[in-house]
Amino acid sequence: MGDPVEIMPYDPAWPAMFARWGAGLRAALGDAAARIDHIGSTSVPGLAAKPVIDIQISVTSLEATDSFLGPLTGMGLVYRADNPERTKRYFREPPGQRRTHVHVRQLGSFSQQFPLLFRDYLRCHLAAANEYTAAKQHCAAKFRNDRPGYVRSKDAFVWDIIRRADAWAQHTGWAPGPSDA
Repeated sequence: MGDPVEIMPYDPAWPAMFARWGAGLRAALGDAAARIDHIGSTSVPGLAAKPVIDIQISVTSLEATDSFLGPLTGMGLVYRADNPERTKRYFREPPGQRRTHVHVRQLGSFSQQFPLLFRDYLRCHLAAANEYTAAKQHCAAKFRNDRPGYVRSKDAFVWDIIRRADAWAQHTGWAPGPSDA
């Protein structure tokens, strides 16, 4: 069954936790990582979240695993080769460390742009971030012991936000800012 889904109030320590990971990842990967970004709910100031740091590493090719697989597993990250998402390579924290998700995605792909646009939109739209917090809290209460159910239950809201974010991007000419690490 796993750990219960718990949504915590925003923790101002989350950016520093990412920064430590980001510095280590940049040192290990060098130019193999076109970008290293803090994504997910912990990357949005003020947003309640599961206390999991999500990191996205953008690479030019997912097939060139030599450029990132060795350096990441060398840092102790656990490669999840059985991850069903074909648009990323997925790693978890070293055993015994705080839960961290590392998503390696192809630079410029939809799956790489999606979390950056989602994050940037929520950072710029406090009302949407507050709506998202409420939706996550509602879904977590309903699916406390069912992580897949929790994720599925908030999907419609995520897609509603991304539709708004896309309209915002079209209006503003949004493009991802500089890499976070």
